[in-house]
Amino acid sequence: TITEETVELLEPYLGMEDYNLETAKKVCGNVAGLCSWTQAMAYFYGINKEVLPLKANLALQEGRLAGAQTELNNAQLQLDEKQMELDQVQAMYDNAMKEKQALLDDAEACRTKMNNATALIEGLGEEKIRWTASSKSFQNQINNLVGNVLLATGFLSYSGPFNQEYRNLLLQLWKKEIDNSKIPYNNDLNLTGMLVDNATVGEWNLQGLPNDDLSIQNGIIVTKASRYPLLIDPQDQGKIWIKNKEKNNGLQV
Repeated sequence: TITEETVELLEPYLGMEDYNLETAKKVCGNVAGLCSWTQAMAYFYGINKEVLPLKANLALQEGRLAGAQTELNNAQLQLDEKQMELDQVQAMYDNAMKEKQALLDDAEACRTKMNNATALIEGLGEEKIRWTASSKSFQNQINNLVGNVLLATGFLSYSGPFNQEYRNLLLQLWKKEIDNSKIPYNNDLNLTGMLVDNATVGEWNLQGLPNDDLSIQNGIIVTKASRYPLLIDPQDQGKIWIKNKEKNNGLQV
């Protein structure tokens, strides 16, 4: 209930020298308490005059703070919702990227397979001609197999004692007999190529057998014929070859 007017009326008394607690005590203790109380109330009014606006401003600012806090909470809720939506979209994006990468990998694998298949098809297309020719050649070999085997067995059985010229003569005579009997055979038959492969011939040459046709035929007769061969060997070429050939088999001489 203290007003500014009351305080103004009290100020002249408050400024007096004897208006204080010590002087009042000398007069009367109750008066001293009343004097101290009036001073305190005047001081309180001055302080309260400054504090009230601050309290009002504090209440205003607290109201603003509460409003701002409410807006902040609402904004935080919206942010959380948007973050959840963002996380979901990010997860969808990551899954889409993984699926995209998987599709790219599958596409690259398919492209590689297609390239390999194309190369294989092209290669097979080129091989088709060779296979067709080989098939015909194999069929001819099958058709001519009986006559070829007759010539080969005749060579192994009867050509051993003769020189190259007489062996060729025998071969021509046998071909005439086969023609008369209408037995098919290869006109260009190579008995050496039929009875032995090049690798074996190369091994024989390393073992000391000469590389001419007659010597290779003699080697075929020695290794393929069922009867014991008779070697007429004035230069010891056959003997050297046999020793080297059977060296690892423990040949005793």
